[in-house]
Amino acid sequence: MENLYALKGNIIFAKEFGKYEILEKGYVVVEGKLVKGTFEELPKEFSNIKVIDYEDKIIIPGFVDIHVHAPQYANLGLGLDKELMPWLEAYTFPEEAKYFDMDYSRKVYSSFVKDLWKFGTTRACVFATIHKNSTKLLMDIFDESGLGAYIGKVNMDRNSPKELTEKCEESLIDTEEILKEYGSKYERVKPIITPRFVVSCCPELMKGLGYLAKKYNVPVQSHLSENAGEINFVKELHPECKNYASVYDCMGLFGEVPTIMAHCVLVDENEIELMARKKVFVAHSPTSNFNLSSGIAPVRRLITRGVPVGLASDVGGGHTLSMTKVIVNSAQASNIKWVETYRVDKPLNTSELFYLATKGGGAFFGKVGSFEEGYEFDALVVDDSSLTIFKDLSLAERLQKFIYTGDDRNIKVRYVAGKEIDEPKCY
Repeated sequence: MENLYALKGNIIFAKEFGKYEILEKGYVVVEGKLVKGTFEELPKEFSNIKVIDYEDKIIIPGFVDIHVHAPQYANLGLGLDKELMPWLEAYTFPEEAKYFDMDYSRKVYSSFVKDLWKFGTTRACVFATIHKNSTKLLMDIFDESGLGAYIGKVNMDRNSPKELTEKCEESLIDTEEILKEYGSKYERVKPIITPRFVVSCCPELMKGLGYLAKKYNVPVQSHLSENAGEINFVKELHPECKNYASVYDCMGLFGEVPTIMAHCVLVDENEIELMARKKVFVAHSPTSNFNLSSGIAPVRRLITRGVPVGLASDVGGGHTLSMTKVIVNSAQASNIKWVETYRVDKPLNTSELFYLATKGGGAFFGKVGSFEEGYEFDALVVDDSSLTIFKDLSLAERLQKFIYTGDDRNIKVRYVAGKEIDEPKCY
């Protein structure tokens, strides 16, 4: 019974897209790392277990960020008056070249992980850099923190600055080394194949990465159709392919294993059909898409067509790690998309976006992001008593108010896989 306990409070989660499950002064029972169930009254069989009473606080699943660049944390808020390709050249690539330096890497990466914890992100899909040793360090720091993550050594062997251009064979050797060493080293921190994007990877490298993904059964993450200039460059490089997505598909990097493609702002109908058929996840990053003048992804259309979607901060294209701010920006983006499409793409409401920020993105990790039985218990305890509340609000309204007007100071406790997670160390 020592691994069995319950939390009491105002429980809100989303089992289905757009539908809250709400238990006022309810219980969530946890055994080890898994949820046993949620209950309005504690069943007799659990009458002797430990109960942690959070009183009038709100208990929600932890947030999931399915696309974020750890080294770009140092560039937070910089260069965001540029479009994607000039921004990469002026800010991103010079910063990422620094991560051969392990002391610098430790300083930035430990601060990055601490801020993820601060904002209530309990799982993340993370890009590192081309440097294998600092990528390993990032994985070690994540595991020490208690947060869950997929972390990828980035691959780049063409159209990149000299200091960030690998040789194809060496890139594959370094990637495989990480897959062997870290594939089963940690329970909740795992490697992921990470070609930066088609522009930066030659066909031989992409095919080699596709082979490694299948050989070691590890997932893939990259970028797709973020910006018009990027798409035109891909067309020049691969005139034999009918669209951007088909380049990845031809290389074995598009849904052969679980796959995330970030942004997908300008995907065409053929690409959407392919993503739906292969169940390729879209990482929707509206904050970044606004900052880099990329546009607004057709999220409602993607979901309607059966494409799995999660939300993402995309730091440093995005200027914040806060997933509540990403939810707000997603709502605003969908409102404008609705206007742009002459009221065809119905706006996404708060309950739908809350689902995408929890269970939607969490699905990439397995049973994560919900309080259903058998799900890993990732949770945030939110105290909204400091917010401007002058009248009786429903729990759904209280959650919405926290998302729009609260911040990290309202998050009092964080759990990952059934364990309370303390503030990570900074080095």
